[in-house]
Amino acid sequence: MQPKKALTLFDSTCLIVGIIIGAGIFQVAPDIARGTGTWYWFLAIWVAGGLLSLFGALGYAELASAYPQSGGDYIYLGRAYGRWAGFLFGWIQTAIVRPGDIVVMAFIFANYASAIYGPLGASSRMFYAIGAVALLTAINILGVREGKWTQNLLTSAKVLGLVAIVVVALLAPRGTAAPVEQAGGFPLSVALILVLFTFGGWNEMAYVAAEVRNPGKNIVRALVLGTVAVTVLYLLVNGAYMYTLGFDGLAASETVAADTVSALLPHFGDRLISILVCVSALGAVNGLILAGARISYAVGADHPVFSLLGRWNPRTGTPVAALLLQGGIAIILVLMLGNFIDTIMYTAASVYTFYLATNLAVIVLRRKEPAVERPYRVTGYPVTTLIFCAVCAFLIYSAITYKPQVAIASVVILLLGLPVYWWSNSMKKAR
Repeated sequence: MQPKKALTLFDSTCLIVGIIIGAGIFQVAPDIARGTGTWYWFLAIWVAGGLLSLFGALGYAELASAYPQSGGDYIYLGRAYGRWAGFLFGWIQTAIVRPGDIVVMAFIFANYASAIYGPLGASSRMFYAIGAVALLTAINILGVREGKWTQNLLTSAKVLGLVAIVVVALLAPRGTAAPVEQAGGFPLSVALILVLFTFGGWNEMAYVAAEVRNPGKNIVRALVLGTVAVTVLYLLVNGAYMYTLGFDGLAASETVAADTVSALLPHFGDRLISILVCVSALGAVNGLILAGARISYAVGADHPVFSLLGRWNPRTGTPVAALLLQGGIAIILVLMLGNFIDTIMYTAASVYTFYLATNLAVIVLRRKEPAVERPYRVTGYPVTTLIFCAVCAFLIYSAITYKPQVAIASVVILLLGLPVYWWSNSMKKAR
């Protein structure tokens, strides 16, 4: 059974915005402020993050509109470099990146949920994280309509919540935090990784391209609308932080959103913001689960060793086996990694390796398959594509030098995909 075109432009844009706006905006702003050192560089790095994400999204928009099939990068890399490249992408997404992204947001949800109600102490965080993964995986197994309605609801709620932070900041006394000495932050290169982490997800539309109505127009519209909307919202929220707390107060804060809201609502602001972060994180988890299982589905449809994953359930209209595998790996990572930052660095080098390879595929496929219809072509090509690729290469280097032991683990798992690919090919030949 083939996927149905059930996603409208609104659904698609909600999916993009819902995945991008996770909970990173509530976690990383103080570290980025300490890394940049001044308010103007702080805002500039957020603008740069949005602009770079838009450059990357334009490349994906061209590829997704030219090849509107489920699987995203898996399809593009396979066509550009050979089936081995597509397989390695599907392998690393299935084994590391996608479950890791889900776990990052599940950890943030768990931290704030346990702050609201944590009767089991530290162990309640594990309970909440595993529960979020299990529950939202089950909802997406029930059907794509249930998954997209959940996504639309959570996205709408958290966008309204972020707008509320801006409004509260305008009403609160200005500069309420006293200047304090700033602790050392991350290096500027790692600060850029954290900024781009909060923008992560702009490429997700490519994974559900086969389910988008009128893909030639709606894919690029959703990617651009979603990325621009999030950039504007992030600038407003960070501006609200600085307006209320001052730059020194922002850089010194441990819970910047809660401190901002508490300036006007001192008695229950913390609880309100914790609920908002929980909603935001759940929206990201749900979007990652919905889109991510389509990668495993595409791998399973092409490779006999994963054939079980390439089946679309005719009753629910979802890739049930792919969803179950993805959820199972994510739960294992919750138990093994145990925290937010380690999970980000666990996935960073792999993420930017494939961002780099996929955007280079725009250039490769224009030369290799010039006859393919491209309803959209990258704006500013090739400059925008080459800038994005250069930044990806820089971030790969930065991630490896910052956490070499984590990078080595990721590389080992990536390389294990090669013998699995050869095994899969031998199974095909034996048939």
